[in-house]
Amino acid sequence: MQIQRADDSPAPAHVEIKALKKYFKVRKDGGSAVLKAVDGVSLSVPKGQTLSIVGESGCGKSTLGRCLARLIEATSGDIFFDGRDITHLAPGDLRELRKRIQFIFQDPFSAMNPRMRIDAILKEPLSNFGYSCRDADQRVAELLRLVSLAPEALKKYPHEFSGGQRQRIVIARALALEPEFIVCDEPVSALDVSVQAQVINLLTDLQASLGLTYIFISHDLSVVRHISHQVAVMYLGRVVETGTREAIFDQPLHPYTQALIAAVPRFSEAVGQKKTLRLEGEIPSPVNPPSGCAFRTRCPLAQPQCTEETPLLRPTRAGSQVACHFA
Repeated sequence: MQIQRADDSPAPAHVEIKALKKYFKVRKDGGSAVLKAVDGVSLSVPKGQTLSIVGESGCGKSTLGRCLARLIEATSGDIFFDGRDITHLAPGDLRELRKRIQFIFQDPFSAMNPRMRIDAILKEPLSNFGYSCRDADQRVAELLRLVSLAPEALKKYPHEFSGGQRQRIVIARALALEPEFIVCDEPVSALDVSVQAQVINLLTDLQASLGLTYIFISHDLSVVRHISHQVAVMYLGRVVETGTREAIFDQPLHPYTQALIAAVPRFSEAVGQKKTLRLEGEIPSPVNPPSGCAFRTRCPLAQPQCTEETPLLRPTRAGSQVACHFA
């Protein structure tokens, strides 16, 4: 799969989160319990770059993305956008923020009203923010050009398009109000490999031409390696390793990161013997996580210290950060 690589030039911070938590109350054994979907995550995204968040299903990456886009309220912690705290904005301020922060959902078909033509779907956010009919028409024409769709698409309904075309339409709608920051939640997971490459190339081209900042959520490490500047690995609501794309894929330190990479055959040589890195057992419940290190129940390096002490992210000589006592 040939995919264009992103530019690795440094850039100032654009989005930053500090000690972000998102807890849900759930029913358990006739009572209630707390599900810690995101449990004290701190990350930053340089302007014009892509931070990918990876991990198994249920690790909290999509919940984190929804908190960042302010689609759901965080339980605690802070979210900064261009240095401004946006964690608890008033409704009017949050509405203005919507123009600058957008979200691309995993399933493009469910993200569109099947009874609306594409013309109406793309104009909806524009009309919500006071665009005139003339300006909206001009903007929609520009959006189609940006995502490489023909003008004839405007008269059709979502079901008349392929999955890749529908994702292009959703991307166009996300770009309608000229945002600066976009959260991409598994945007290519439902697409064929060849179509995935086309959509990833499109996102990369848009980032280069428009200066966009991305949070890219995915479980597909092949895609992540090509679109990312930085990578954060999540497990049970926490970040266990973060660093540049090269650091994560060429020198993974956390045993969970090594196991994820070893599961992809063409990346396995980066982490040595695959047998010692194979994940065993199921991911524990976030309602009742293990004490100490949450990964210890599946970790080949686990020792008594892992049961008693929760490892914190610490810097490494390679410039990455890892939360492991024995990495």
